[in-house]
Amino acid sequence: MEIVDAAETYLRHLAEVRRLSPATVRAYRSDLAGLAVACGDVDLAVVDLENLREWLWQAVQRGDSRATIARRTAAVRGFFAWATETGAVASDPSLRLVAPKRGRTLPKVATADALAGVLERLASAAAEGDPLALRDHAMLELLYGAAVRVSELCGLDVGDLDPERRTARVWGKGSKERVVPFGLPALRAVDAYLVRGRPVLVARRVDAPEAAALFLGARGGRIGPRAVYDLVSRELGPELGAQVGPHALRHSAATHLLDGGADLRAVQEMLGHASLGTTQIYTHVSSERLAASYRLAHPRA
Repeated sequence: MEIVDAAETYLRHLAEVRRLSPATVRAYRSDLAGLAVACGDVDLAVVDLENLREWLWQAVQRGDSRATIARRTAAVRGFFAWATETGAVASDPSLRLVAPKRGRTLPKVATADALAGVLERLASAAAEGDPLALRDHAMLELLYGAAVRVSELCGLDVGDLDPERRTARVWGKGSKERVVPFGLPALRAVDAYLVRGRPVLVARRVDAPEAAALFLGARGGRIGPRAVYDLVSRELGPELGAQVGPHALRHSAATHLLDGGADLRAVQEMLGHASLGTTQIYTHVSSERLAASYRLAHPRA
């Protein structure tokens, strides 16, 4: 079996059996397509460790980041582990493939005051009654208030919200369902959008209306991640002095929860992290902020 054919079978396995997210499957498809180009149209069984090392070396020469190379390594390891289990290859050539260690980069985090200013500005714009302004305010309140991923936000249906309990049912990575809480400001913003904003956007849909989706685009269809990225970059970017996306609100929410004394396990559950180690990076962010405050304020720093 050639690499391209084997890769397509493997990617279907990831999507249909392991239920990995579409974004992860797309990334792995790109990685394995690069492997096929580097090795040529050869049978999967003839690929050896040197072929794989050469492929990674080409990525280094292009200037790919450590995180990208580490992901490529994970992709090819999973691919050949599956190929070995299914009998497509007799032995796994990726077992001795070593990925570079990822450098630890702390996420961009906005201060609570900065976020309060952004949300107050959006609330003022929403008060004018523009349906897109009402939607934008509600989306950012939920992104920060519930610490959800952008894919989870875009996937929300109206019926996923429980206003009485102030919770939302979201579908995370691997199609795992979880219920997350959100605060009164988010509830008020969403209520205003549902009453005064969403009906206007539904009416703009020229074909079948999007009956289920909570957040709609300007033409009445379910909103996509790109539109949310653009909104967050426009509103939050100037506060952080960098190009940021929706994950910055998730990072900020997690850090502020820990700063406020929330239990690390509770934050892990809210974020939907499979590993506590993933959540622990936010303790480093809190420690960095504490150290910075100490250096600025303590007379013996």
